[in-house]
Amino acid sequence: MKENKRFTQCLLFSLFAVSLLWCLKSAQILFHWDLGWMGVHPHELLGLIGIITAPLVHGSLEHLFNNTLPLIIMSTVLAFGYPKAFWRVLGLIWLVSGLGVWLFAREANHIGASGIAHGLFFFILVASIFRRDKSSVAIMMIVFLLYGGMTMTILPREEHVSFEYHFFGAVAGFMAALIWRNRDPKPVIKPYAWELKPDDDPVIGDDWQVDDELDPRHEKDKKPQPIDITYH
Repeated sequence: MKENKRFTQCLLFSLFAVSLLWCLKSAQILFHWDLGWMGVHPHELLGLIGIITAPLVHGSLEHLFNNTLPLIIMSTVLAFGYPKAFWRVLGLIWLVSGLGVWLFAREANHIGASGIAHGLFFFILVASIFRRDKSSVAIMMIVFLLYGGMTMTILPREEHVSFEYHFFGAVAGFMAALIWRNRDPKPVIKPYAWELKPDDDPVIGDDWQVDDELDPRHEKDKKPQPIDITYH
């Protein structure tokens, strides 16, 4: 019951965060706001602000819709499976992906949260490879089944899509996995009943156990000892 409550809290947090993106996009459409200045403009001093603000802005409703479900699912499972590392991972992905775009991307206005989504995906993937516990592997299998195609979208495919944000998001997720993959302890493995050693009997203690030297089954396995004969 406690785990279900914690998962619900993580899901509600993700829904709330993504709903803010929809509120911002709705206000942009209703009030005809020009939010292009919030994007990452490579090699421009004023474009540095986009490192913080670019993931909040989307070019169209379709753009935001395509990022909505991946952000909800991956942020939920990350917060649930890696609660101690969550904020550190998210912060590193947010900053490193934007900085990488500002330093190395094409001359364009780079916006959208797809870099964040790719970073979360690659953190979950790489962390599970190193940790190899049941919890991290289960989370990775769910995410990979839904969004395994992100391993290919870090490469240039469409001219108007910022693959640079995808690529540097993946790099940031990989870095975060190397640094904080073990910050959350692995779940305790509960042994099966047959693996547990039975308790000693309170009356006879260890006397019920058979000594190998006295066990008749082992008599036939014993080799005859040589007899020393002394002649007088």
